[in-house]
Amino acid sequence: MNHPDVIAGGYADMRAREVVWARYAAIRATTMALAAPLSVEDQCIQPMADASPTKWHLGHTSWFFETVVLQALDAGYGLCDKRFPFLFNSYYEGLGPRQPRPQRGMITRPGLEEVLRYRRWVDDAMEGFIAGCSEPLWQQAVSLIELGLHHEQQHQELILTDIKYALSLNPFDPVYLPASDSAPQESAELRWLVFPGGMATVGHGGDAFAYDNECPRHQVFLQPWQLANRLVSCGEYLAFMADGGYRRPEFWLSDGWAAKMANNWECPLYWRQETDGQWSLFTLHGRRPVAMTEPVCHLSFYEAAAYAEWAGARLPTEFEWEAAMANVAVEGHFLDTAMLHPMPATVGEGLRQAYGDAWNWTRSSYDPYPGFKPLPGVIGEYNGKFMVGQLVLRGGSCASPSDHLRPTYRNFFPPGARWQFSGIRLARDL
Repeated sequence: MNHPDVIAGGYADMRAREVVWARYAAIRATTMALAAPLSVEDQCIQPMADASPTKWHLGHTSWFFETVVLQALDAGYGLCDKRFPFLFNSYYEGLGPRQPRPQRGMITRPGLEEVLRYRRWVDDAMEGFIAGCSEPLWQQAVSLIELGLHHEQQHQELILTDIKYALSLNPFDPVYLPASDSAPQESAELRWLVFPGGMATVGHGGDAFAYDNECPRHQVFLQPWQLANRLVSCGEYLAFMADGGYRRPEFWLSDGWAAKMANNWECPLYWRQETDGQWSLFTLHGRRPVAMTEPVCHLSFYEAAAYAEWAGARLPTEFEWEAAMANVAVEGHFLDTAMLHPMPATVGEGLRQAYGDAWNWTRSSYDPYPGFKPLPGVIGEYNGKFMVGQLVLRGGSCASPSDHLRPTYRNFFPPGARWQFSGIRLARDL
């Protein structure tokens, strides 16, 4: 296969088309279920430039299918509304002008009902296209549809992280969704696992779905290293805070200390010290006391690096992380569990919390792999244009769909970003 977004064969017959449609319908339904607990007012709000309104996510994910699949391949398709490409394009320069990102919250019209009609319009057109397009068109379409579905799953996580930030600004600590279950308080003891190093093959191989930034597969040389068996807990991070971690610049990168000072960081995002001196945190299930055994999250790369320095360790590189996790099953605490908050590591041997709970900051900058080539056409803007000034995160979070993740998946954010479910796994040199 020339491009890693092309799925392995077997999608040519009607049975396979039915499989694709079933997956399409299920993922689109999940997006709607995530929006269901929110009021019309909730879905219009944009609390900061990095976080988009839920209503915009609903429109943008529909625009993606409309533009990349239907307009490109279905000669009989007519736009639902000629205004929508301007409103719901995100950053695709090749597809024309768009609403500025920081002003997406200004789009009070079209209203939510009209955006929902837009979703239904696109879904109806996609159902007809999948069932009835010619075989040559189907062969072109199937990889684009799968790309659109993984794109929508990314926005499912963004719907949750963005609305969490918005609701956290409300003085009444509103609940997005009642907790489905109470988290266990027992946690695995922190242990160090030894990896011998040497040549490792990293990056995506095979015909299953992957983004272009996961390719090509290549070799890297790793020095022997140690990796913590689980994520850093809230109790461990509190020890860093109690030892003056936010007041001691010797632990911080220069840019990190400047960001800490400029933003007055004294604790992770969503934490608050109550009048009795105890710490609470805001979650999608409401505000509650900080649980010592849960993974700490909503940290910037700078905070993660400062904690690692304080702990006499470091953050892993993305290649150390991938080599360690390559043969670990993608199992854990994901969006599918409906507990939208990290949970303590289960007791057991080996790597815990390999996937889910909280994204793992790595020490790796988000760079192209040797021989990287963006996908052809407009979708080449999906990843490659962001390969500067970003850090790689691995592993997924409690807001990630489980079937969206794999060992080679590369997430990326600027080092000061905190509103994602981002945490810490420590590494050390041998």
